[in-house]
Amino acid sequence: MIKIICLGKLKEKYLVDLVNDYTSRIEKYHKIEIIELKDEEDLESEAKAIEKHIGKNDYVITLEIEGKVIDSLSLAKLIDKTFITHSTITFVIGSSTGLSNKIKNRSNYKLSFSKLTFPHGLFRGILLEQIYRAFKINNNENYHK
Repeated sequence: MIKIICLGKLKEKYLVDLVNDYTSRIEKYHKIEIIELKDEEDLESEAKAIEKHIGKNDYVITLEIEGKVIDSLSLAKLIDKTFITHSTITFVIGSSTGLSNKIKNRSNYKLSFSKLTFPHGLFRGILLEQIYRAFKINNNENYHK
């Protein structure tokens, strides 16, 4: 299973449509769950809410500006390799104030898509597209260029 834990609800229809489109594409390959949590007043409160959705044996990938920048082929390999030893990969997208050290310390892999800052809703769509691309790559299907 893939879980994506994110703070805040999507309000814009075009972002909801984007997320729904890629979620349905991914579901052809793997079970996926998106968990939207309420923005809290501080990082520690957010950490408690996030922790409730992380299983003891989940492989946790946090999305952090300080994380490792990789290409799409490397993400595909990471996902493929991780599913050999873990049944659940949990991606965590923090709030606009980031992630608490508690969640960062729980992370198995710190990933950055860029040094740029993205709106959270748009980034959720970008992450889903890259996960979909990874499944296409891992199944040797035409999509990735």
